Amino acid sequence: MGERLYTQTHEWVSLEGNQATIGITDYAQSQLGDVVFVELPKVGAQLQDGDAFGSIESVKSASDLYSPVAGAVVEINGELQKSPESVNKDPYGAGWMVKIELSGAPSVDLLDEAGYTAMTVGNPH
Repeated sequence: MGERLYTQTHEWVSLEGNQATIGITDYAQSQLGDVVFVELPKVGAQLQDGDAFGSIESVKSASDLYSPVAGAVVEINGELQKSPESVNKDPYGAGWMVKIELSGAPSVDLLDEAGYTAMTVGNPH
């Protein structure tokens, strides 16, 4: 995977060529607690930067998931239907959510790891 970048809404994106893999950050999964359900879009869905592409539910709350890039969903992590806890155990690996074929360069402000860490430490909510 390519370098991970982060959104202010706690998604991560790894860009590799014309494809982006997206999930939620370790910080986000720790704030949510035990994940019990992940709703993902259908393959072929067209997304714009900032569009909600699904939702995640934990024992504590439910949250929307937002795409940091525009493009078409080319793959979803179907394993999350059976094992949503993968998001807690391995948010940057087995807990990935969708892969998107990019329709252009990301226009959402993406943070590098240092910027994201500074944001979550400086503003824990």
